[in-house]
Amino acid sequence: MGQSLVQNYIHIVFSTKHREPFIDSNIEKELHDYLGGICNNLNCKVIKVGGYNDHIHILCQLSKKITLIKLMEVLKSHSSMWIKTKGDNYVNFYWQNGYGAFSVTPSDINRIIQYITNQHLHHKSESFQNEYSSILNEYHVEYDEEYLWD
Repeated sequence: MGQSLVQNYIHIVFSTKHREPFIDSNIEKELHDYLGGICNNLNCKVIKVGGYNDHIHILCQLSKKITLIKLMEVLKSHSSMWIKTKGDNYVNFYWQNGYGAFSVTPSDINRIIQYITNQHLHHKSESFQNEYSSILNEYHVEYDEEYLWD
């Protein structure tokens, strides 16, 4: 086989440190665009970015030229530095240490896009902790609750 053909759709989820509600209406759209720009610059075609005041969801195609851990490192470090330039309200901003990344089949892309689009509505009745635990359970990911939250 002469070509390297790759199509990996990834649903990435991560929160602010201690789930602090830093992502307010003043920076939300710009942050989503910034995160999408980072993905695109790393050849990880962004499909949808969304979230709520304490966490982010990104649906993208992982490039064959970058590892997931490198993508996460760049996403979190660059966006954290960027947010801190947005004013005094954000100088103590940090992302949580960990993240979740889940493979998505092409037939589920539209469902995940809708899920990310409806985050504000979704979080009127459910916390990030419940949402994240549900995602982990859906994907049958084993985890230790003691180390899940920071």
